[in-house]
Amino acid sequence: MNATPEERQEPAPAAAPRGGLSAGLAGLSPAYFGMVMATGIVSLAAHRLAMPGVAQALFHLNVGIYCVLWVLTLWRMARHPRRFFGDMVDHLRGPGFFTMVAGTSLLASQFMVLAANFAAAAVLWVVALALWVGLTYGIFAGIIIKERKPDLDQGISGGWLLAVVATNSIAVLSALLAAHIDQPARLAMNFLALAMWLWGGMFYIWMMSLIFYRYTFFPLSPGDLSPSYWINMGAMAISTLAGSLLAINSPDAPFLFSLLPFIKGFTIFCWATATWWIPMLLVLTLWRHAHRRFPLEYDPLYWGAVFPLGMYAAGTDLMVEAMGLHFLARVPTVFLYVALAAWLAACAGLAGDLLRRVGALRG
Repeated sequence: MNATPEERQEPAPAAAPRGGLSAGLAGLSPAYFGMVMATGIVSLAAHRLAMPGVAQALFHLNVGIYCVLWVLTLWRMARHPRRFFGDMVDHLRGPGFFTMVAGTSLLASQFMVLAANFAAAAVLWVVALALWVGLTYGIFAGIIIKERKPDLDQGISGGWLLAVVATNSIAVLSALLAAHIDQPARLAMNFLALAMWLWGGMFYIWMMSLIFYRYTFFPLSPGDLSPSYWINMGAMAISTLAGSLLAINSPDAPFLFSLLPFIKGFTIFCWATATWWIPMLLVLTLWRHAHRRFPLEYDPLYWGAVFPLGMYAAGTDLMVEAMGLHFLARVPTVFLYVALAAWLAACAGLAGDLLRRVGALRG
């Protein structure tokens, strides 16, 4: 049977301890904050598309999910430090840590948009920015200087684009906060949002070049095509959202207003790239599960497939508002329903996985 990317990861610095609960904690995926990302963006998209009840319910649920994941993460770091920090320099598991940044930013955006709690959003902005600095330079410096490295086809996946998502999540949150603070801090916050948006775009070009090269010049088995490849689309969808917010904020910042044609053009470039990926990813998913009959089993990486669908809905809707592209107005609603269905499916998979684990512990 073909191994999944996480099963093919480089050897961990320390062997996993035996025992059900301890082993589960030691092997906890760093990408589990993708659940916060997915729940957060589906909630925000539901709010924008006139589903306030769904938006509020998912917001309150997301607060609980975020707290539980932080408890488990800190527990894992204290109990299994070698596994935890070893994952950071693992080519396949390391990028999953960037879900912590994006999840924190999206929860902060929920506090702003759904609860008008700007103090909580500001605190989470500080946390997200600190995580972004520490993880960006810690993970990539560690990967660069490590002596043993995998070949390209064994070491890269769509999960690397979580670094782009994390960067753009800072841009989105900064742009949202900028609209609620006074000058001159508003100018500084908008400039930070612009810089992070541009950096995310450049990083996407770097990473996507390598990923597409791996796609086209190395054999691809069903096990290689993990759900994280949907981030190929999601990274550009969040770039669309960030660019649209910058366009809306342009009257408050002269440097944004002077760049408005570029901002709008690059935002549409991001949206068009995200749109191009959707049919391709559907074809590859069908090839994986229908043609090659790869088992459809729960994996925490599936939250990374839910997030792009919700982000495409939210990003497209905000782009329609920012640029007056009203002929696209029905697209976000369609993708919101798809994202909700995918979120429910991922929840069902998680529930089944937890029940199996509990049963194994009792047995």
